[in-house]
Amino acid sequence: MLKSLFSSSIRADVLSLLLNSPDEQFYIREIAKLLRKNPSGIKRELDKLEQLEILTSEKIVNLKYFQANKESPLFSELKNLITKSLGLPGALKAVLRASGAKAAFLYGPYAEGHDESSVSMFVIGALPSLTRELKNLEKRFDQKIDCTIIDEEEYRLKKKKGDANLKKVLSGKRIALIGRL
Repeated sequence: MLKSLFSSSIRADVLSLLLNSPDEQFYIREIAKLLRKNPSGIKRELDKLEQLEILTSEKIVNLKYFQANKESPLFSELKNLITKSLGLPGALKAVLRASGAKAAFLYGPYAEGHDESSVSMFVIGALPSLTRELKNLEKRFDQKIDCTIIDEEEYRLKKKKGDANLKKVLSGKRIALIGRL
């Protein structure tokens, strides 16, 4: 069972995305775009995970949507295993991808290697649902996440005008999560 669960990096990425967003449904091309992987490889892994009853699917019109199977006896254990193996940055990546964020990074004391009870994160272009997911991660990791979310246009405008706060954030040490600035 374990060998079939963790036989590929694509499968690990798919599990991470779907288990960290258990209430959301994703279709194949959407997952491929979020994970930046080939749709045929994604489909193969989704089908195998569905056979293992870790995922469920639902056909709506002509799209097949996949979702984590919260009824699976492996659900909570797999979710905890992924959380532990990926750590906070890995869990944040999965949540950020699902939120549609264009770019995101950690900065401040956490990025500088200081063990802080609070993590500062800067996100460009995410959906409002991100804040709900971040609250779940705060509980799971027992760590406060201070998040600044701005849209792409606002980011470009602030960067062009030389915004002092933005310069300060960008000049410090950062841990890139997704996208490029």
